[in-house]
Amino acid sequence: MTIKTICIFGAGALGGMIATKIAASIGRDVTVSVVARGAHLDAIRRDGLTLHEAGSETPINVKVVATDNPADLPPQDLVITGLKGHQLSAAAEGMGGLLKDDTRVVMILNGIPWWYFHRDDHPEFAELQFEELDPGGALWSLVGPQRVIGCVAHQGAEVSEPGNIRLSNKGRFILGEPSGEITGDLEAIQALLRKADLSVTLSPEIRDDIWSKLMGNASFNPISALTRSSMSDLMTDVAVSDQIGKVMKEVKAVGEALGANVGMSVEERLEQASQIGPVRTSMLQDLLAGKALEITPLVGMVVALGRLTSVPTPVSETLLAMVSRLDRENCKPAS
Repeated sequence: MTIKTICIFGAGALGGMIATKIAASIGRDVTVSVVARGAHLDAIRRDGLTLHEAGSETPINVKVVATDNPADLPPQDLVITGLKGHQLSAAAEGMGGLLKDDTRVVMILNGIPWWYFHRDDHPEFAELQFEELDPGGALWSLVGPQRVIGCVAHQGAEVSEPGNIRLSNKGRFILGEPSGEITGDLEAIQALLRKADLSVTLSPEIRDDIWSKLMGNASFNPISALTRSSMSDLMTDVAVSDQIGKVMKEVKAVGEALGANVGMSVEERLEQASQIGPVRTSMLQDLLAGKALEITPLVGMVVALGRLTSVPTPVSETLLAMVSRLDRENCKPAS
């Protein structure tokens, strides 16, 4: 796979961070473009992307091609999406216009992705699609699951102000083909991202990695939004952390019913979370910014897949109802 053109489709916190690292490290060898919108796009066009890395006093600033209309860009060798799961379907047509016959699409997503059952080795679920993740099958038909490389990101990031991204840790990324194969494309993308000083590992079981991270996302994100609390505040409240543990148990049980090896125990995951510090989850960031919340991939699909596999998810169902109501109230126009 030869990669000379890269589009970061959705250059928010994670997407913008990746665009900055690639442009700063290997921008002379590849053309980096970003799709963004609003004040963030205006700032990128005017001042470039600025990345503030954890532990570094000197920010990285780069100039990249930036647009809110993907039709402005030529077809790409590689597309990396920084959009959340509930934003992807609306972008399917624009993304489709960037694809050549051999273009691969790295999808950085939290929760259950729209392509999850593509090439799944359980015949009862293979190629199963969910309307709530991909309304009308737009992503399935215009992007295609065969192009996708799954990506699980363990990276705290936030757009601190338009054009500026702050990292809370030195993160890592896990890439994997839905088939589990370690392909040449996968290795080429890993090599490129490593040249950009990103920590990237390849996984033959990307679904296991998805469920392992979802244990945290399905619990911390909605509970942090409902309570407007940082990670450290959640973990120091015994009553709240007890409920977090209950959600994690449900997530683990649903994942295992689908054949995933989640690996980490609930107790280990809670201990890991207690070390994170006063970080705001992505859902809390979106709530405070008045944006629509990423509910379905994180919480809704735990409930839906629990029903599919006959695994009870009562705490997750309660969270789903409450955070969905919160989202509706938060998105109401000011009177």
